[in-house]
Amino acid sequence: MGKAADKSPEPPAPEASPDLPADDLPKVYRAMVLARVMDERCLTLQRQGRIGFYVPLQGQEAAQVGCAWALDSEDWIFPAYRELGVALVRGVPVKLLLDQFIGNSGDVLKGRQMPNHYGYREFRFVTASSPVGTQISQAVGAAMAARWKGEEIVTVTFFGDGTTSSNDFHAGLNFAGVFKAPTIFFCQNNQWAISLPRERQTRSETLAAKAVAYGFPGVVVDGTDVHAVYRAVRDARDRALAGDGPTLIEAQVYRLGPHSTSDDPRRYRTDAELQKWKDKDPLARLKHELLTSGALTEADDAALWETTRKDVVAAFASAEETSPVDPLTLFDDVFAQRTPQLEAQREEFAALLKEGLIKP
Repeated sequence: MGKAADKSPEPPAPEASPDLPADDLPKVYRAMVLARVMDERCLTLQRQGRIGFYVPLQGQEAAQVGCAWALDSEDWIFPAYRELGVALVRGVPVKLLLDQFIGNSGDVLKGRQMPNHYGYREFRFVTASSPVGTQISQAVGAAMAARWKGEEIVTVTFFGDGTTSSNDFHAGLNFAGVFKAPTIFFCQNNQWAISLPRERQTRSETLAAKAVAYGFPGVVVDGTDVHAVYRAVRDARDRALAGDGPTLIEAQVYRLGPHSTSDDPRRYRTDAELQKWKDKDPLARLKHELLTSGALTEADDAALWETTRKDVVAAFASAEETSPVDPLTLFDDVFAQRTPQLEAQREEFAALLKEGLIKP
């Protein structure tokens, strides 16, 4: 396995001519810091047994924040299960996300999804699911529906390099190509599909090249460069709204942490490979740019990290204090109006709870 890991691609070189407005860069950096701080905190919380499961994104912050920054708030997001940075840019409150990770009464999904599988209609952020690729076909269908309704929006679907081997990837891209769906396919190629390296996924030189077979462009960008990501997504969005169809964007990134809290990456990749990509840490890269331009000082940066950490700790304390999900919500949302049989079952269940014969 170490030999396969040594064949991973070199981190891409930086691209020039950033298009992100200079005034936005400090806000972009704050969003990336928040994503990193929350990511680190959630990993710790899972190890402490305070949340059940977590999927980290460390190393992919520039790809996620840069992509989300280039979108309109009316565009629909179809995530995989690692898009915390996208959710934060969309404006999803930290407390609301943590409510879902815990599964308390503040969780709008009422504890019915796995931790870290969140979704919010208000923010046009569709609920994630564990099976890889299902969101791709859904995003294409939603894009077609929006076009038929005359809505000037795009859908964006996120997935990893491993998902390009799924049936839904090929079915979704083919349909989108034929009907010119206004969809952006955003692949975060983090080099590993759990323990399977990218070179074991395909013989294609790039993942973006797969778009050619379906009749639309595929673009490779340096996913550690927030400017390059922003530019690629903005151009893809303009193209989709002009009626020219979809774009596949392959953001070259690296998953610095485990695939999930159920994974131990030390079993399949080398320290040398990890260090090579740590040297391209997207947060360090943007911080250096801001320091160089005078938009940030070391003191400002230290204060930002300290404040952000305190805010996330406070949000989790509040989430832990939030009451559990009411067990009786088990009977909600099955029908628009509960049937007599369901009402009877609910009453019987409530009686068993009251008598202590069932523990919530």
